[in-house]
Amino acid sequence: MSKDNLNGGADSKKLSHLDAEHPKSAAFDEGGETNQSPSAIDQPRTVDYSVSGGLVARLASLNISLALTSYQSGLLYLIGRNKENGINIHQTALPKPMGLCLDTRRPQGADAATTDKVGSGIPATGGLTLTGGYQIMRFENTLQPNQRVNEAFDACYVPRTVHVTGTLDAHDVGLDDEGRPVFVNTRFNCLARTSQRHSFEVVWKPPFITDIVDEDRCHLNGLAMENGKPRYVTAISRSNTIDGWRDRRSNGGIVIDVQSNEIVCKGLSMPHSPRLHNGRLWLHNSGTGELGVVEFDTAGKGSFMPKVFCPGFLRGLAFHGNFAFVGLSKPRYKRFEGLALDQKLKDADAEPWCGVQIIDLTSNSCVDWFRIDGAIGEVYDLEVLPNCTTPMAVPPHSNEAAQLVTYDGMLSAVA
Repeated sequence: MSKDNLNGGADSKKLSHLDAEHPKSAAFDEGGETNQSPSAIDQPRTVDYSVSGGLVARLASLNISLALTSYQSGLLYLIGRNKENGINIHQTALPKPMGLCLDTRRPQGADAATTDKVGSGIPATGGLTLTGGYQIMRFENTLQPNQRVNEAFDACYVPRTVHVTGTLDAHDVGLDDEGRPVFVNTRFNCLARTSQRHSFEVVWKPPFITDIVDEDRCHLNGLAMENGKPRYVTAISRSNTIDGWRDRRSNGGIVIDVQSNEIVCKGLSMPHSPRLHNGRLWLHNSGTGELGVVEFDTAGKGSFMPKVFCPGFLRGLAFHGNFAFVGLSKPRYKRFEGLALDQKLKDADAEPWCGVQIIDLTSNSCVDWFRIDGAIGEVYDLEVLPNCTTPMAVPPHSNEAAQLVTYDGMLSAVA
């Protein structure tokens, strides 16, 4: 099966790639506007990848790989390890990939030991649900623990369910207790799920939004699930007029408790990626470049407490053990000028960069990283893939998707 891999040995910290074969698709900002000219789209683009010296060992010790979306490049990156003890980056072309959610529910009757056991027939990693372009897609890992693709890949994510929703500017996505996708429908200011007949079914809307209408009013973006139900969402503002959020980027950001329908934290700067971890609500205060927690008082009202500054516009957050995996993007200054992030970068004598930082939550410091330089400056979401060394994914409209056939009870060899 064809693949686009970039390999670096243990001592190779920088990887270069001429991105001439990637799809010629325009990049869109979160408001749905193109930020590339047609002439620029047709030009080959140089992209450089670099990693910290300890990233390979870190992934190996945690027995994980990473999934990362970039709507700017139109790529899903799967970052793992190769046989030469280096970094392997598999790139899958998808339409504007955004939100990611790993299905962590175990199959009925399976426990951790069964799931990881060779020959069990149960994949070591669950399905990946992704929002992108005009679709909500679910990818399944079709490999058993003892199977490999091209004698290299131990996880192969294949699109098995594709919901055509139309362009909704869907951002974060989660799974309810029945495994159905619940996603942030940014264009219509609501949480939604897929519908058999229509583009979406409304699950919830903020209390200040009066109508379900095709107007991005508050720029609803982030979603934190709890026990299979939406619990918290983030929005850039509580505006109830079209595009009103753009005038509230510095301090209009909010967190809403979906269950109580109340705003529980405010005064944020472009918050993103709320996640519940070990009983605490974490999120990115993206306009200040800070990862932190919301501390709640006895009345249930919260205040944002920053834990660490990262040099970029933060989007995408996942946890594994005592580590936070943080996505960083280069801010689009024509849209985001005037944010506190500008001054914080100057104070730190730092340039913004794009990629992933791994934060040790004990020391609140970056211990390893993956960086993208060159033509790609923005990522959106990420997930940690446990029990996985070298993952790959297959685009829905590709020869690979047409040729790869799997079924229960098939022989161990695949492709």
